Amino acid sequence: MTMLLFAIESPTIIILVVAAIFLLFGGSKLPQLAKALGQSKKAFKEGIDEADAKPDSRSKLDSVDDETLFEEARRRAQQMRADEAKKIER
Repeated sequence: MTMLLFAIESPTIIILVVAAIFLLFGGSKLPQLAKALGQSKKAFKEGIDEADAKPDSRSKLDSVDDETLFEEARRRAQQMRADEAKKIER
């Protein structure tokens, strides 16, 4: 593993990789490629920061027991049925 790391850090290998990239993409595409990579990196970091900034909504639900949730669901279903019955009567 350490031999591989030393081989990658070799200036000759780096030059060969850069030359291969230059041959594959051409001189006109490299600035576009670099710009796209920079924008992708920026968007990724913004997404990570946004995900870290949002509070965890699960922590609120962890404190509620199942029976309370079922009661609330029943209450809302009953209210919806009552609202639909009122609409039908009109």
